[in-house]
Amino acid sequence: SQMLMFTAYLAVVVALYLVPLAISSPCIMEKKALGPKPAILGHRGAPMLAPENTLMSFQKAVEQKVYGVQADVVLSYDGVPFLMHDKTLRRTTNVEEVFPERAYEHSSMFNWTDLEKLNAGEWFLQNDPFWTAGSLSRADYLEAANQSVCKLEDMLEVIKDNTSLILNFQDLPAAHPYYSTYINITLETILASGIRQQAVMWLPDTERQLVRQVAPGFQQTSGLKLDAERLKEKGIVKLNLRYTKVTNEDVRDYTMANLSVNLYTVNEPWLFSILWCAGVPSVTSDSSHLLHKVPFPIWLMPPDEYHLIWITSDLISFLVIVGVFIFQKWRLGSIRTYNPEQIMLSAAVRRSSQDVKIMKEKLIFSGINPGKPDKESSLAQQN
Repeated sequence: SQMLMFTAYLAVVVALYLVPLAISSPCIMEKKALGPKPAILGHRGAPMLAPENTLMSFQKAVEQKVYGVQADVVLSYDGVPFLMHDKTLRRTTNVEEVFPERAYEHSSMFNWTDLEKLNAGEWFLQNDPFWTAGSLSRADYLEAANQSVCKLEDMLEVIKDNTSLILNFQDLPAAHPYYSTYINITLETILASGIRQQAVMWLPDTERQLVRQVAPGFQQTSGLKLDAERLKEKGIVKLNLRYTKVTNEDVRDYTMANLSVNLYTVNEPWLFSILWCAGVPSVTSDSSHLLHKVPFPIWLMPPDEYHLIWITSDLISFLVIVGVFIFQKWRLGSIRTYNPEQIMLSAAVRRSSQDVKIMKEKLIFSGINPGKPDKESSLAQQN
């Protein structure tokens, strides 16, 4: 049993010593090999500082000097492109108060005159989705409380001068009057805004050929993870993917094929740092104001330094283990040199009960007459 325990212990120790060989991190690299900091796109504006997809949210994103913004576009029943992520208006407006009987209708089935009546900011202060509402200034708090549904046209006016744009589109219900032409209407709105075509990353696959003809400067972007050759055949120059679906090898392969990769949604500085080390060109984030302040990857270590730390830790732990075994062996050896009677007497010195006194008498009398117990010892035993 001792050998089994020792073998199991030794196996665990060896496994722990070999763990560094299995650890792989893009941040184990030479500092000179670190690429440029990933560009940051505001996810629906700056949703930690203002209600998502509202004019205030995009104004805050521009104030943070983000590289670009991401927005969700849908067309109203009367043909006005506006910004809304969900299929219904329930989460981000007060539609249940203003139009309770229509609360579960698709957002595109409302006329713009009805959409203008809705408040799109109170939910942000009440639900506080990122626990940031309490940090807003008094002026920002009041502004957020009075936000309305935002037109695509108004958002483009705010960001068009020096900010890129990636658009995501909602599919319209078949009963929508602009079901077959909503791409054309949205495209016209974008071109009429005056934004540079090179600043627009066009994501939907619908009518992509038409978009190439009308706006050849748009960056054709795909949300599907496909082989690099297939993407290039389709004229794709950029990918917009969830960060959990992309490996370091994927980023390297796409980069070698001259395909830029944008990953979403990256909010934590540690994750941003890892993607920075991996060479990701850009990320979409809810916390652009935080990532903007990250000057350098949080954890970056040259391979030699990493190996030195692990080897030193292994050696120190090995010496500690050997020292513990030596001490334990010495301790057990010292215990074996004790006479059992001495051990009992030593324990008895620290106790004063009647049982201890009897034990002392037994030991004393047994030392005087190791043979047959005398009368006094017999009486002591009876007591």
